[in-house]
Amino acid sequence: MENVLIRWRRELRGTFSNNAPAIPQWELELEKGDDGGYFGPDSAAWAVHGSMTTLVAGIQSLLIQALHPGALAGVHDHSSYQSDPLGRLAGTIRWIFTISYGDTAAARQASAKVLGIHEHIRGSYTTNSGEERPYTANDPDLLRWIHLAFTQAFLATHEAYGAPIPGGPDAYVADWAVAGALMQVDNPPVTIAELNEQLAAFTRELRHDERVAEAVAFIKNPPLPRSQQLGYRILFAAAVASLPTHYRRLLKLGTPRLGPFPLPVVLPTKAVLAVVGWSLGTPLPSEASARTRRIRLGLEDAPSKAS
Repeated sequence: MENVLIRWRRELRGTFSNNAPAIPQWELELEKGDDGGYFGPDSAAWAVHGSMTTLVAGIQSLLIQALHPGALAGVHDHSSYQSDPLGRLAGTIRWIFTISYGDTAAARQASAKVLGIHEHIRGSYTTNSGEERPYTANDPDLLRWIHLAFTQAFLATHEAYGAPIPGGPDAYVADWAVAGALMQVDNPPVTIAELNEQLAAFTRELRHDERVAEAVAFIKNPPLPRSQQLGYRILFAAAVASLPTHYRRLLKLGTPRLGPFPLPVVLPTKAVLAVVGWSLGTPLPSEASARTRRIRLGLEDAPSKAS
């Protein structure tokens, strides 16, 4: 039984680190730096991104992003998400945690690296009006859509399955506007009202087609180890259940039901997140590195031996 548990924990950690045998070096290097970073322990960003609800948020974010044909064209034409899903996941996690927990120089460098990669992601897609439109991944509209989808997903899933956010939802939107600005999004939303307004402006550009159906099928059933499949099905259901209704309908997804009766989602989701949190340990290595840096800089007190 002990060997099975050790193997399961190793597989789970490997899913989020592209099967790295140890804590990735980039997480350890977040100890370095000359300032406290854009966010700190009392921030909404740390509260949300340090929570296991990010597992549900990542799923929901991909679902929402897929509805924009330009964003999906970039993924379809250039991404290795089907052949190397763990590599893509690990890259996204690295960017999120470097922005959240690194110093300001590391956050800027991580964003510049992503923008540099985006320069090579080019192609064309057909709009809903039938226009053939060229794109690059750094097009302002696509950068905005990805930022909005991320913010919406991480906020909605944390509100559904996580603890209260310091400062409330507006504080998280405002915090993550920093990441939007680093990714060259002009005037990213800083309140819930602005987030909803900017999301609504994209409504006419969204659609469901064969590519969306293909992406959703992959997101619903990715190639995970058997030991993780049941838990993932629960997390996928949680992502769908906490989607805004109009996105869920457009994606042609329904909430779990037994005949006419909705099945409970919240308690099973929280149970899975608790098990994953126990397996990964707290704080996460990125947060631990950030705290070490902040203590070195005199921004936090070192924990007492009694604690």
